[in-house]
Amino acid sequence: MHDHHMTHLDPRSPLVLDTRDLPRRPGSMREVRRMVPAPKDLGLELVGVPEGAELRLDLRLESVSEGVLVSGTVTGPVSGECGRCLRAISDTVEVPIQELYAYEHSATDETTEEDEVGRLQGDLIDLEPALRDAVVLALPTHPLCREDCPGLCPECGVHWDDLPADHSHRQVDPRWAALERLSGGFAPNRSPDEE
Repeated sequence: MHDHHMTHLDPRSPLVLDTRDLPRRPGSMREVRRMVPAPKDLGLELVGVPEGAELRLDLRLESVSEGVLVSGTVTGPVSGECGRCLRAISDTVEVPIQELYAYEHSATDETTEEDEVGRLQGDLIDLEPALRDAVVLALPTHPLCREDCPGLCPECGVHWDDLPADHSHRQVDPRWAALERLSGGFAPNRSPDEE
């Protein structure tokens, strides 16, 4: 007999699913479509779903012999910053979700570790851990504003897109500066055909 240390679920919480109207007969099915506010800290360091943003749940709850299989998609807005140039990013993420929630005292409940499979608490399912895993795993660890983002100039920190094509921080040895000015840019260690 497992002693599951679970927090008491609030049936009014938007990420708690109530299965009372789902018959415990394999093959019974119910669809759940709802908008829910995103929980806090739903994301990674540079990108995530803003707390309170609307997430759309399109789910199917199916009775199986050992519990309830929840599958479907979670869709919501994502915001963050580009890992190369730090510009703001906003996008939408649609993530598949599939999780089995075992009935209390079912064979699955008795034979699996607590973190291997979800658990029903009475008739209630806490969707938040599965939703959190699915969304966070779908987010890029190094988000980009666009695939070919050139990033920032390492010398001055200005976005390469905002700099002229000939932008350079080439340091001229002060001993050659006068010659550089006289020659119109020709400097030692550079052959004329490299001009």
